[in-house]
Amino acid sequence: MTAQDTIPDEDGPLYAAAEKVYPQRVKGRFRRIKWALLAFCLGIYYFLPFVRWDRGPALPDQAVLVDFERRRFYFFFIELWPQEVYYLTGLLILAAIALFLMNAIAGRIWCGYLCPQTVWTDLFFAVERLIEGDRRDRIKLDAQGWTASKVALKGMKHFVWLMIAWWTGGAWVLYFSDAPTLVKDLATFQAPFSAYLWIGILTATTYVFAGHMREQVCLYMCPWPRIQAALTDSDALNVTYRFDRGEPRASVKQAAQLKAAGQPAGDCVECKQCIAVCPTGIDIRDGTQLGCIQCGLCIDACDDIMGKLGRPTGLIGYDTLKAVEARACGTSPPSLRIIRPRTLLYAAIIAFVGGAMMYQLATRAFLNLAVVHERTPLFTTLKDGSIRNAYTLRIANKRSEERPVAITLDAPMGTTWEVVGAQQTADWRPIVVVPPDSTLDVKLFVTMPQPQAKGPSQMIQIKAADLSFGENAIVKDNFFAP
Repeated sequence: MTAQDTIPDEDGPLYAAAEKVYPQRVKGRFRRIKWALLAFCLGIYYFLPFVRWDRGPALPDQAVLVDFERRRFYFFFIELWPQEVYYLTGLLILAAIALFLMNAIAGRIWCGYLCPQTVWTDLFFAVERLIEGDRRDRIKLDAQGWTASKVALKGMKHFVWLMIAWWTGGAWVLYFSDAPTLVKDLATFQAPFSAYLWIGILTATTYVFAGHMREQVCLYMCPWPRIQAALTDSDALNVTYRFDRGEPRASVKQAAQLKAAGQPAGDCVECKQCIAVCPTGIDIRDGTQLGCIQCGLCIDACDDIMGKLGRPTGLIGYDTLKAVEARACGTSPPSLRIIRPRTLLYAAIIAFVGGAMMYQLATRAFLNLAVVHERTPLFTTLKDGSIRNAYTLRIANKRSEERPVAITLDAPMGTTWEVVGAQQTADWRPIVVVPPDSTLDVKLFVTMPQPQAKGPSQMIQIKAADLSFGENAIVKDNFFAP
């Protein structure tokens, strides 16, 4: 191929310019579902940082908090430490499989109802319609020249968009610090620079993505439509135009004339309301497309027209490919199969991973012990010929109360040990007190007589026994000798 092969011919440009989409207001059950989910999702996002949860003294009382300073993640009664990052892995697996399950049942319902891009774009559309009017008013406003009225309307719309975007960025940073305190610091310009930086970044991205790019994000930036196309099957529900009933298309007057002449006429009256209400501007009558986010607004628009004409609703609806093919062949469509091998597999994976995470949370230890062997030097030979190894014990107390912990050692006969800074009990066990919800590093010196310290290394076992709650933690390490 040469460079000349890519030059468009005289018939027209190689690529058509994208046209601005002006979604029209629509009413119906799917629109009501979208409004309800929008209010639910945004309500959680904006106000959850202000929900309180009592965890005891000296601990944060914010219900959901990512605390970088303390290296903790708090979610109501759950507290996760950095060592428990595998819970995040489990959540990501659950989210991915749940997305696959939703796709297997009803196509891109995530895109149409729950995706953040869809939710915020819906909100921005609502503001635009409230200020500039419905579809025809907005088209007319954009076509006319710049007047004082147009500047005022456009300025008000963009101001409200920026306020929503700013609130979105502000709500995000509240999940990383105490919300009421950070709001006060932000208002008095005493908050850290990073807070203002991230608010600015998220304000800009929300404003650009939801206000200006809109459906372009779904069409060109998001990878899920391409992945979803490879995962779907003929039993999944998708928003579908029933061409067997709608074709051939004709206006109401033309349909009456065709029927009077004994010729076929479909129920589609070419009103194009399904296109007018689509947030991505596609024509669902052209079949399944990349731009269809399965929001169901075209169903509401078509059902409204069919109701006004006295015709049955459902010309556009959620349907399966098998049912469409069956009706095209003149046979009865098969029954809906939500429960099938694919959905059972996804549900089983979700149940297994979710159950494993719940079990791990229910049985997780609140006392952890880790040991680090000192490497410089690896061992020390004392004057009497005995060998000493040094260790650092890191004891983690995941409870909100301080805990006395006794250190014991399982080693060959004659081995002695010393915990620096520990108290001695009546049975000669060294005890350290670990503060609440924190870790404590202590030095452990293990000394073994020369006759016992044979060979390059021996295994020893270190045990931390909590004296308050009866929990134990055990680790093993090597004792090195010449």
